[in-house]
Amino acid sequence: MADPKGFLSTPRQEWPRRPVEERVRDWDEVYVPGALLPIISKQADRCMDCGVPFCHQACPLGNLIPEWNDLVSREDWRAASDRLHATNNFPEFTGRLCPAPCEAGCVLAINQPAVTIKNVECAIADRAWEEGFAPPRPPDRLSGRTVAVIGSGPTGLAAAQQLTRAGHTVAVYEKDDRLGGLMRYGIPEFKMEKRHLERRLEQMRAEGTKFRTSMAVGRDIGAAELRARHDALVIATGATAWRELDVPGRELAGVHQAMEYLPLANRVCEGDLEVSPLSAAGRHVVIVGGGDTGADCLGTAVREGAESVTQLDIYAQPGAERDEDAEPWPTYPKVYRLSAAHQEAGELRTAPAADADARLFAASTLRFTGDEDGHVRELHLVEVDAGRRPLPGTERTLPADLVLLALGFSGPDRGDGLIDQLGIGLAPRGTIVRDSDFATNVPGVFVAGDAARGQSLIVWAIAEGRAVAAAVDRRLTGSSRLPAPIGPYDRPMTV
Repeated sequence: MADPKGFLSTPRQEWPRRPVEERVRDWDEVYVPGALLPIISKQADRCMDCGVPFCHQACPLGNLIPEWNDLVSREDWRAASDRLHATNNFPEFTGRLCPAPCEAGCVLAINQPAVTIKNVECAIADRAWEEGFAPPRPPDRLSGRTVAVIGSGPTGLAAAQQLTRAGHTVAVYEKDDRLGGLMRYGIPEFKMEKRHLERRLEQMRAEGTKFRTSMAVGRDIGAAELRARHDALVIATGATAWRELDVPGRELAGVHQAMEYLPLANRVCEGDLEVSPLSAAGRHVVIVGGGDTGADCLGTAVREGAESVTQLDIYAQPGAERDEDAEPWPTYPKVYRLSAAHQEAGELRTAPAADADARLFAASTLRFTGDEDGHVRELHLVEVDAGRRPLPGTERTLPADLVLLALGFSGPDRGDGLIDQLGIGLAPRGTIVRDSDFATNVPGVFVAGDAARGQSLIVWAIAEGRAVAAAVDRRLTGSSRLPAPIGPYDRPMTV
């Protein structure tokens, strides 16, 4: 604890964002470049080095947060990088994409603004790359065992890196033409520039991990054949089966899933397309769904030049402060949060009729109506109560040339045949069943991440990848020194 009074003398200060009018004209990250390092040591000083640091429990990775806060406050960046990477393979991803349940569990957050843990993490990760503190770590010797990892999202990459470093020969199979899963084609560039992903992939290649892109297991290569080639197989395909909206007019042209829309915008940033076929330019856009994916669609539509953008959230607008009775500290509370995309939409007034920024709260979609050509033109909605029951007399319409459904995901997609070819058991909700060792009902086949857990956060995905790697290593060699931060049945803290 470098400054025993830091939490009393230093106010919380976050990484400043670039002006809205500037950043919506490009796809660069929203933060002011270079503005984090001048403030971060004093922010790390706010950490109280608690006797019982609940930030550890709030983070499934078990990040050693007080330790690297203290090291950053002393500007010992190498040691801070070592402690950070001891529990997290990809802190530059989580420092940008995680909603930071660790901050909700910060002891300081009981009666003050929490320590800016996420910003400190990002500063350490970026400084580590700048100073060369994150070199490749190839194994000293090979085990002679081979593992196939299906999926190159955060779970698959974490599992692959851990198993490669343990000495196993690992090949990652990715159905898309580029690696990264949803981090590549689901997360917009303004939230995380893909150079961060490319840099980590190069590190993994240097360590010995092999990558196979444009290879959908079950379609381009048989699942049973792949299993026969390797000593173990890890399924880390994520939960990509999107939820539908069963209302009249769903069949109209112009109504699309968010994950049909976002990848095309990302491909424009990759240089594959000049203009997205689903561009929001000049259109009245309505996003159905109030989560992070909906916010990603919002920020993307604003940058594409939409005429208007409105986001519908079926839940009531949350309050600005934690409800201590319903969601006591240190659980992650549902409070009103202003993401970069919502800040942009609010300042630009993309949805003048919205309750707050671009969001209409407590709103449920009734139906879509279209023109004579079968293209959507209006969305009909109704206000709902806390039980999601329609309130009489509250029906209204919104202009809608493009509707994006961001309703979440139910489990892994079965379209490529992977699950059926292997005969893997599924839970009633559509996720893959596994035992206490992350193993499926098929010998030698393991599963981790959203494919088994269900839709979750990036920190849980990385924790799953690290834990399944330890389970596979133990099965192949009889024991393992790899860390296993969580078990397959662990869940976030709730009341």
